[in-house]
This record gives sequence, C-alpha cells and structure tokens, in this order.
Amino acid sequence: MTSNRELLDRSLKAVWHPCTQMKQHASAVDALPLVPIASGKGVWLYDFDGHRYLDGISSWWVNLFGHCHPRINAALREQLDELEHVILAGFTQRPVVELSERLAVLTGGSLGHCFYASDGASATEIALKMSFHSWQNRGHGKKQEFLCLAGGYHGETVGALAVTDVALFRDAYAPLIRPAGIVATPDARLATAGESALDVARRAAGELAGRLEREHQRIAALIVEPLIQCASGMAMYDPEYLRLARNLCDHYGVHLICDEIAVGCGRSGSFFAHEQAAIRPDFLCLSKGISGGYLPLSIVMTTDAVYADFYDDATSRGFLHSHSYTGNALACRAALATLDIFADEQVIERNRALAEHLGACLQPLASHPQVRHLRQRGMIAAFDVISDDPLFSRRFYSQALANGILLRPIGNTVYLMPPYVISQAEIEFLVERATMTLEAAMRR
Repeated sequence: MTSNRELLDRSLKAVWHPCTQMKQHASAVDALPLVPIASGKGVWLYDFDGHRYLDGISSWWVNLFGHCHPRINAALREQLDELEHVILAGFTQRPVVELSERLAVLTGGSLGHCFYASDGASATEIALKMSFHSWQNRGHGKKQEFLCLAGGYHGETVGALAVTDVALFRDAYAPLIRPAGIVATPDARLATAGESALDVARRAAGELAGRLEREHQRIAALIVEPLIQCASGMAMYDPEYLRLARNLCDHYGVHLICDEIAVGCGRSGSFFAHEQAAIRPDFLCLSKGISGGYLPLSIVMTTDAVYADFYDDATSRGFLHSHSYTGNALACRAALATLDIFADEQVIERNRALAEHLGACLQPLASHPQVRHLRQRGMIAAFDVISDDPLFSRRFYSQALANGILLRPIGNTVYLMPPYVISQAEIEFLVERATMTLEAAMRR
C-alpha cells in the first residue's frame, strides 16, 4: 500500500517539479514540503496517510468546481467511448464545434472564431503571432512590436516571456527574448495620497496614450490581464483602464489582447472579466479553468475582421501555427461540461453570495498591523504582508499545510482563490486557518 514517504522518495528521484528549486524539497533545514496526493473530492485533497487539505487556490487556479466533479466525470466517461482525439488539420469533431459555438455566443457573437492549443503560454503566443500576421497581411509591415503592462504575466515560453514583466521568470532567459515595450500598470496599490483606484487607472491610461501617439505605427497589439494581474501579486485595478485602453487602441489602430487565462470563467465576478468594462477585445485568451481543471486546453478567440485577414488562396497568408493536441475531443468535452454547470446551476449568481461571505470573513484582517491592501474582486481575495523575512512565502506555505489548507503566497502577497463549490462553512475554515497561519509565520 502506497504511503506518503514512499511516493515522496520516488517523486524526488524521478520528477522535476515546475517553478521549483528542487534542492529545497530535499533540504534538511527549512525544507519546502512536497505533498503526495492520493485523491480529491470537492474542495479537499487527501494524502496517502489520511490527512486532508482545503484547496484554497483551486490547484493553480484551474479546478473551478473542485476535484472529481460528478458532472465532468460523467461527460468524460461518455466521451471516452466515442472519440478521444483526432487530428484537427483537415478533420473536425462534435465537441470542438460545439465548444466554439457556445463560446462565441458568450461573447455576443463578437469573437466568433476559436483557435485551440494546450496551455496558457501557447495561447499568448498564438495571439501575438496572429496579431502580427494579421497586420502583415493587411500591408502594415512595420507593426511588429507589442506593449504589455508593468508587472504583467502571460506565460513562460520564450514568446510569452517577451510580454511578461516578472523578473523571476524573465531575467534568466533575457538573451533569448525580444522584449515588448512596458507601460504603466493601473494597479490600485500605487495610489498616492488622495488618489482613488479610478485616478490610478486614468493616470496609467494617460501614459499609454502618449506611448501610442508616438509609436502606434510600429505596435501590433497591447496585451493585458483584465482587472487583475495575478502573478505580480494579485494587482487589482479599475475597469476604467480597459475602457480607455480599448478606445486608444481603436483610435491608433492597435489590437487589444485580453489574457483571461487566470481571470476568466467567473473568477472576477462576471464570466469574462472584460465584460465589467463593457468592451470586447480583438483577441481573447482562455485556459486554466475552461476545462474545469481536468485536461490541458487553451483557446484564442478573435473577430471576423481578423479571420478575414487570413482568408486567401495563398497558404502563406494562412495562420501557420499548430499543436498536436489542438482541439482535443476529451478536453473540449470537459470544457462543455464546465459550461453546462455554469448554465444550469446559476454559478455567477451563487458566486456573488460566496464572494460576499469571503469578504466579510476576511474583513478583520484589514486592521492587522502587518496587513496592507486587503482587496477582493469576485472570487479572488488578497492581502499584502509586511515582513522582511526573505523566506516568508515558504514559511507561510509550509505552515498553511500544517494547518490543513493549501495557500501559496506570491512573495509577500497572500491570496485566496477557492473552487466555486466551497461552502460558507468551508470559507470560514479557510479564513480561520489562514489567519492562524499568518500569526505563526510572523513569529518565525
């Protein structure tokens, strides 16, 4: 019978874990826990020794409806008996067609064309290449550059790193990267005395306006994470920035790419985050939660106008990009089951009540002497911790596991992004244990 210790030893020998200094898992001092998981159900993960952990981050933001959801399980079992995968070049199949149609309806028909890949970074690269190639096909050969927000994160492949402004991921590979231009972030935490989040958004948009006025002839697209810049510490901002950015991109002839890989699918309080600004992008990137956390899947949605730029007799004017598992039938079926849950169970409306309860439970932390910028948008909540301990995030993570919860701070930012199936009692447990963890981590 498998034990935690046995699987841990085997994993340390055979598996190279992501975003990890592997020596920290084996260190005798301040070791970073490696947790073997045997099973999951709802918001809970269970190890081989019988301990359980409340998954407070939806396993890197993907398991929207928790683990082993019966509706998604049933849909995949049914799909397994029909078709697991078929090449999407020259062939098609029902799940990919139905998913494309349903997503188009969710955008009001404005983004009616879906291109498929397997992960978020690939979606970013597809959107960048598609924007660039679109302008080339239109005869605007100088439009070869991109803009991104300070602190933005869009993936860790070489192309995606070009529009990622997180030094930890970018700097080691700088010689390989053709960097994008960086413009001011509308992060509300940057408000000066007397400024509101709206003021910060307008100030950042003003800098963008100046940049586009000077350089628009060279710029293909601006890429943003709508409303929340997740990997840079859950930086939240006012929707006014998106409205102003959309107007500026229209005025100067620049594409707007909305990367909703993390913030889409209901996380922000609406199904698509950009809806809160009443805009539509030229490209929309989806991944993570779109398949309910079951299978790798990413999608780039775009407009009729962009699609028309590639519609031609010449193969060279087509979009020259492919992935072996493009439009995988099983992944698309998981996504369709995920959309069914949204449609049938009034998820967005229910999440509003859960988000309100989460905010109320967290409110006492606003007066904690070591806590700053307690903030929330939809089902994402975060706060910054004043600490000069360089190992704060590791200590917090380890202590959280000891307290029965999975939370992984980003630097000194603690965030909560639980599955939508969490109950009010489980929210109270999560916040109570997070508060206990904070006190323990601050004591060192």
